[in-house]
Amino acid sequence: MPRADVGIFGGSGFYSFLESAETVELDTPYGKPSAPIAIGELGGARVAFLPRHGLEHELPPHRIPYRANVWALREVGVRRIIGPCASGALRSDLALGEFVVCDQFVDRTWGRADTFYDGPRTTHVSAADPYCPDLRRLLVETAAELGLPARDGGTVVVVQGPRFSTRAESRWFQSMGWDVINMTAYPECHLARELELCYATIAMVTDYDVGVEGRPAVTAAEVVRVFEQNNARVRELLFAVIPKIGPQPEDVCSTALRGATL
Repeated sequence: MPRADVGIFGGSGFYSFLESAETVELDTPYGKPSAPIAIGELGGARVAFLPRHGLEHELPPHRIPYRANVWALREVGVRRIIGPCASGALRSDLALGEFVVCDQFVDRTWGRADTFYDGPRTTHVSAADPYCPDLRRLLVETAAELGLPARDGGTVVVVQGPRFSTRAESRWFQSMGWDVINMTAYPECHLARELELCYATIAMVTDYDVGVEGRPAVTAAEVVRVFEQNNARVRELLFAVIPKIGPQPEDVCSTALRGATL
């Protein structure tokens, strides 16, 4: 089976990330992942790409097999993961197409299988600092080198979907000081932490959430339009940062299970 060091979870419009790649079909203890994994080389790095929504975008956010996806990447050797995602802005000063390299999340989903540790031994993995600090640093520094607008830090609130927010919900999220809103950022990131994998996200602003004053209500068509316009910049950032990603360090990610089991 081909192996990889770096994993990419793709979102809307990002399915052709790797060219001349081998595909691997896996089954996991949590079922099949969203799609076969494409594995190839980029800048000397072995990269595994998995479209989280499926090959034809057939899986809505609440139906994505998150556990199977993260487990499958680990099975092909991946220790470090980047998960770009389309996101709505909760702040009017965020520009369409701008990147937010988040450092915190707030989970507002429900009913998703969000842990590998269902017993019989009780395991509590910390989520205090949920994103890999080394991957975040690389993304922010590389974006600056490329002249791409990217904010260092921000909170993403993750909603269940597939519906968008009500105006009341959106105003509440803004009043809490959260920055962007998304439907897939959880539990993907925390599942990676539970397996002691590094994970960072790039939230690309594709719209303004409905409660942002002076902005039109979000539509799926507008999200797709902006994402397609800016998809080249996501690719540019990933193509530049992947060759810089080294082996997994001994950090908060790789040591997450120390002292976590009761």
